[in-house]
Amino acid sequence: MAERTQRDRKQQGRKFQERKTHEIKPQPQVEQVEQSEETTNEMIAGKNPVLEALRAGREINKLWIAEGVKKSGVQELIDLAKERGVLVQFVPKQKIDKLADNHQGIVAAVAAYDYAELDDLFNVAQAKNEDPFFIILDELEDPHNLGSIMRTADAIGVHGIIIPKRRAVGLTAVVAKASTGAIEHVPVVRVTNLAQTVDELKERGVWIAGTDAKGSQDYRKMDATLPLALIIGSEGKGMSRLLKDKCDFLYNLPMIGHVTSLNASVAAALLMYEVYRKRQEANG
Repeated sequence: MAERTQRDRKQQGRKFQERKTHEIKPQPQVEQVEQSEETTNEMIAGKNPVLEALRAGREINKLWIAEGVKKSGVQELIDLAKERGVLVQFVPKQKIDKLADNHQGIVAAVAAYDYAELDDLFNVAQAKNEDPFFIILDELEDPHNLGSIMRTADAIGVHGIIIPKRRAVGLTAVVAKASTGAIEHVPVVRVTNLAQTVDELKERGVWIAGTDAKGSQDYRKMDATLPLALIIGSEGKGMSRLLKDKCDFLYNLPMIGHVTSLNASVAAALLMYEVYRKRQEANG
């Protein structure tokens, strides 16, 4: 019996040693440099977003270009990057696939996006000798909507966008991609309390307008020549009751179809272009 017990212990010991050896076998090495770059930098992808970042003088740490991409199509990128001392690397497409989606063979590692201050928005308007025109986004969550709104805002000369810190999308790589580079040109202020910010804007002479299905006026009747801030509600809930009560004007967007609302970025585009149109007319 003692002999059998000793034999069993030896067999168990061998099995444990085999299992232990199997468990601690060397793991494949991971490219630590790229992992670090991914976690410490924002990645912007695509030709236009990267090109606009370079043109705007954005701090770019490294630029990756996929091998096989035609140099004629990216020569301006390469020249600007070298001019600004940015490291450019040509790498296999598979490596870029690990860094970003929808990259068009071009990815850049950039420092985190900086937010502006409210005074900066007024300074932009003053520098252009224009009445302030701001967009306030009330808990917008979709990064593609924010990017699209930024794109339109840049196109028509909005002086800046105001977003809340909570329950809202911030400036991310997805937003940068959706904005096709407009993120580099439209200042964004991130505030703790939108209602208090609206009060401050009013004190500084800015009129507040919002949209509501039951709004008393057609949006085409708005006085766009005033110092103006337009509030765009969230995708699901629309504008909050608190902000709605603070609006000086509530406008409706006429709809004769079966749906009862528009995408936030579409509604924002209609309103922004109406302001642009009327200001252009007023300026002759």
